[in-house]
Amino acid sequence: MNLVKSKQRVADHGEVFTPAWMVEAMLDLVKDETERIDARFLEPACGSGNFISRILQRKLAAVELKYGRSEFERQHYALLGLMCIYGIELLADNVAECRANALDIFVEYTSVGEGDDLYRAASNVLISNILHGDALTMRSRAGEPIAFAEWGYLGKGKYQRRDFRLDVLTGSSNFSAEGSLFGKHEIFTPIRTYPPMTVRELAANGNGKTPMEVS
Repeated sequence: MNLVKSKQRVADHGEVFTPAWMVEAMLDLVKDETERIDARFLEPACGSGNFISRILQRKLAAVELKYGRSEFERQHYALLGLMCIYGIELLADNVAECRANALDIFVEYTSVGEGDDLYRAASNVLISNILHGDALTMRSRAGEPIAFAEWGYLGKGKYQRRDFRLDVLTGSSNFSAEGSLFGKHEIFTPIRTYPPMTVRELAANGNGKTPMEVS
């Protein structure tokens, strides 16, 4: 792959893409986590998704190994794996490419089409998880504080979503006993909590445009 899109982008934004061999070597340093379906990863300068794509592929391999015999569980845990990957990117074309690359990997694994609820749910999750913004200022392109959705699978086809501000999470990271993106300390208070949602409900409003708030 090309490591730069243009010399101008390198000069303006310092944009250089990580080669595949280096991605693999770095992910192998945390191999067990990359193969855990619900392990959460945040790439603060995700580009077109070199790391995100490989993490997703590793997670989907774990899904196949554990749930491959049940189509219901296979699809729902594949969506959970996607839900646990996050990215921030400064350039709009990279954001779109990153989302598209991740969606292509998900679609290839699940064999769903654009008309399927699972496809639309995955697309909405990516809109929530791969954000156009600046990781240094922790603000979106529109200038709003970046907030991420913490997704959890409750079983029986139901997902839980809670939204957290990134600046609060990072500023309070020392309080996280588990060292993860979302901690369990009382200081980690969601800015929005949604009722449990099915894949169909996620397909309809999973991107937060019409939130169903409960707190």
